[in-house]
Amino acid sequence: MPNNTVRHFLFMALQRSTWQYIPSDIQQQDLPLVHGTQLSHIFDGKNQVLAIDQVAFSIDEGKITAIIGESGSGKSTLLKLIYGTLAPNTGEVRYRGWLVPTRKDKLIPGHDAMKLVSQGFDDLNLFAKVWDNVASQLPNTDLARKQAKTQDILNKLKIDHLAEQRVADLSGGEKQRVAIARALINEPEVLLMDEPFNQVDASFRDILQQDIRQIVAETGLTIILVSHDPTEVLAMADKLIVMKEAKILDQGIPRDLYDQPSHAYTAQLLAKSNILSPAASAVLGIQHNGTIAIHQENVHFQEQADGQFWIKEIRFRGFYKEVIVGNEILSLHAIQYPDIELTVGSRVAIHVTDIITFA
Repeated sequence: MPNNTVRHFLFMALQRSTWQYIPSDIQQQDLPLVHGTQLSHIFDGKNQVLAIDQVAFSIDEGKITAIIGESGSGKSTLLKLIYGTLAPNTGEVRYRGWLVPTRKDKLIPGHDAMKLVSQGFDDLNLFAKVWDNVASQLPNTDLARKQAKTQDILNKLKIDHLAEQRVADLSGGEKQRVAIARALINEPEVLLMDEPFNQVDASFRDILQQDIRQIVAETGLTIILVSHDPTEVLAMADKLIVMKEAKILDQGIPRDLYDQPSHAYTAQLLAKSNILSPAASAVLGIQHNGTIAIHQENVHFQEQADGQFWIKEIRFRGFYKEVIVGNEILSLHAIQYPDIELTVGSRVAIHVTDIITFA
């Protein structure tokens, strides 16, 4: 059995390796809170997979940044590179100017200033009470402080009434709130969230988003989240990073990317925009040598007996209808609001009020 001196040495070494990582590089000044350059990651195996391909990005402090794109685009891999649970093959990620430590630097990977809420509630003890799941993240050295902090974070996430319930008995949205409370109780500077609204009912999604924004406003917390559904984050995020096939195509303020995306993929992802080739554009009388995008709200039509287009399909979407209009060559998706009496097959004239052009 090791003596007390050896035990103390081992304990202090473990603490330094997990809690008190000391950077060995030189801090770079005047960088955003999180900054990535020339970042790549390859998953090794029978077939190598390039998951992140030479990307660069920046994330500002006290803001909500959403990484969006279709499944398999590299979003979750980028999140893990930011956190430090994956190491880049090329490039680097810096936090406050310091290199983010990875598995080779720390016994337990993951940046000390960050907390990750993963998909599937993997970190929750489903058969323990909500209170115990959250309080377990604090030491027992000051029980009064532990009690007060646990109660405070349960209040902020509006789950104090669930404190004595088992996590297994909660809804998906309630479990997500427990996972967030568990991550926030130690007051991280950055909260990472991987598909946080996947298992949240649509009726509670907006409320949870509002509560998260309130926490950011009150605490200055920085949030980086991943989502495959842009409708979840358009109103919530301060910045979007758009990914496709391991690359970052666009990044910026949501409204700017919606109005003036750099890539047709971004227009389609954010607005379900109509993407037209030069030949299809010419059918509408629009002359452009490259691809164009037309948002659905910019496609207008009216009944015209001798119109060269007709209504192909009408889809009920609640307070509006999605109408597909066109001819043998062209199909355009349009929003019909307010409701007018038209039927499939009705002849119409089409008027486009705005287009987005790409090289």
